[in-house]
Amino acid sequence: CFQQGSFILHDGPPYANGDLHIGHALNKIIKDIINRYKLLQNCKVQYVPGWDCHGLPIELKVLQSLDQDARKGLTPIKLRAKAAKFAKATVKAQMASFKRFGVWADWDHPYLTLDPEYEAAQIEVFGQMVFKETFMQYEEDHVSKSMYSIFKILSTPTKGELLDEFLPKLSLAIWTTTPWTIPANAAVAVNSKLQYAIVEVQSCSPDVASSSEDKKKRFGSVLNDGEKPFFIVALDLVPTLEAKWGVKLVVKKTVLGSDLENCRYAHPINGQECPVVIGGDYITTESGTGLVHTAPGHGHDDYITGLKYGLPLVSPVDDEGKFTEEAGIFCGLDVLGDGNAAVIDHLDERSSIVMVEPYKHKYPYDWRSKKPTIFRATAQWFASVEGFRDAAMNAINQVVWTPSQAENRISTMTSSRSDWCISRQRTWGVPIPVFYHTETKEPLLNEETVGHIKSIISQKGSDAWWYMSVEELLPEKYRDKASDYVKGTDTMDVWFDSGSSWAAVLESRDGLSYPADLYVEGTDQHRGWFQSSLLTSVATKGGKNQEQEPSYGADVLRLWVEILSTFEDAPSENIPYSGDYLIQGVKKIWIGVSRAEGSKCERCWNFSPQVGSFLDHPTLCKRCYDVIAGQPLPALAAAN
Repeated sequence: CFQQGSFILHDGPPYANGDLHIGHALNKIIKDIINRYKLLQNCKVQYVPGWDCHGLPIELKVLQSLDQDARKGLTPIKLRAKAAKFAKATVKAQMASFKRFGVWADWDHPYLTLDPEYEAAQIEVFGQMVFKETFMQYEEDHVSKSMYSIFKILSTPTKGELLDEFLPKLSLAIWTTTPWTIPANAAVAVNSKLQYAIVEVQSCSPDVASSSEDKKKRFGSVLNDGEKPFFIVALDLVPTLEAKWGVKLVVKKTVLGSDLENCRYAHPINGQECPVVIGGDYITTESGTGLVHTAPGHGHDDYITGLKYGLPLVSPVDDEGKFTEEAGIFCGLDVLGDGNAAVIDHLDERSSIVMVEPYKHKYPYDWRSKKPTIFRATAQWFASVEGFRDAAMNAINQVVWTPSQAENRISTMTSSRSDWCISRQRTWGVPIPVFYHTETKEPLLNEETVGHIKSIISQKGSDAWWYMSVEELLPEKYRDKASDYVKGTDTMDVWFDSGSSWAAVLESRDGLSYPADLYVEGTDQHRGWFQSSLLTSVATKGGKNQEQEPSYGADVLRLWVEILSTFEDAPSENIPYSGDYLIQGVKKIWIGVSRAEGSKCERCWNFSPQVGSFLDHPTLCKRCYDVIAGQPLPALAAAN
């Protein structure tokens, strides 16, 4: 054993939002087997169970339990009180089940991420990271109103004068499935390597719309104004667009996408000059026109392109999904409802619509509410992983991973991950302890303010952030300026909560120490708790191994092999349960000595040896011994 006879398995906290399932049982029983094995090696085992108690799922559980009238009168403090009550009740129920599983732990002193001392330690970790500067679901059958629209070119680059002969009738033809983002348009992006065609629109029927057999299509007025306009589209898409629009497109000239850079066009709503820019590989000829309407405030690719060109970041949508005053005439409209339709109608009135049609495609839905989502740029707090990525990779190399491929998994994730967004716009969580100047919006966040908030939360809990005034929350030297500041409303990502447990538990409790000897969790935690624990620890302490410990992992490897050999290739969630058994094919996987068929006596009810043969345990009564003697595995025995 390490550390003079002690052994510390640090418990990854399950989420306190419902009943236990077979995965919880597998997790805790594996840990219990390891702890009991270390006890048999004369180690002093320190095992403190924990629970993750903040976050959106718990907040939603509370909201779903209330009617509309109750929700209207729900203040942040009332919501937090109900969420805390729900989480604590869930912890109590889960703890009772874990005890029934026969798991040994310090049940009288668990760690909960909602405990004031835990929250205070988390605030300290956050502060240290600041001062060192350091689940979307997609629906296949979502139907959007897709729109082909044109933006009129005002000028072309001076070099070559390739397009001047087509002015002023030349327009960029774009396609989008989110017409509501047009007010936020800042550029049109092209692929520098694609060939683009200047096409003349010919053979327009007197009324294209009425001649269409597909009544779901809506053709714009631009095709019926009697003129023959020129559009820029990707050359490869000309035949497709001819068929879709019901017109003849005559190619007059071809150019590369790179030749279009720095053309200027008129914004279709406000008339401002906007540039044509070079986008990335996301611009293809698989659909659309080969030109992409770019709104940096409403999409990741657009945002990256916007950074490259210094485009304005416009996002005229509020927290309710409605247009703000910045959207002008669309203010107050729901962007996924009336607002979307209003934008289309407005563009058609300005002869900027070619066609609108339904388009079935993948679209991001919130996995909890099952409603479509929108993307918008908001101010968030990020942990700059780039600043400590090398230290994190070094720390990974100093850990013994079992099985060995687990190291490759977390190394790949860590080496390629982007900055970590740690802020959330929710009520039930640990607050980000920042104040903002009412006029300049500059954040007030330093060692004094964070230290003061930490001391308050350690005594009163994080609710204090909501019920105490700015003056009370600020250190004394800032109180005369309290009227100049407001409290931030963001809370921390729950992965930051659980990822701070090494500081809130291992470093803070008597009998425990940092680092722990062992973390044991499912492979999903390479992206979750393993990684958040790694990043918070390395960001604040660096990547050096603070204690030269002997390598460890053989026992876990044997356990892993034993479980795999027992369950073969069948994952636990696919194994049906019946009575005292897990059924796998024609085999019964027996759960514990006390659940063996025929073993029901009081004296042997909870006897569960973890190592060696049952023949070595004469404390069993004869009846129970006769039932289980000869079973090959002590913890999970297979019986025909």
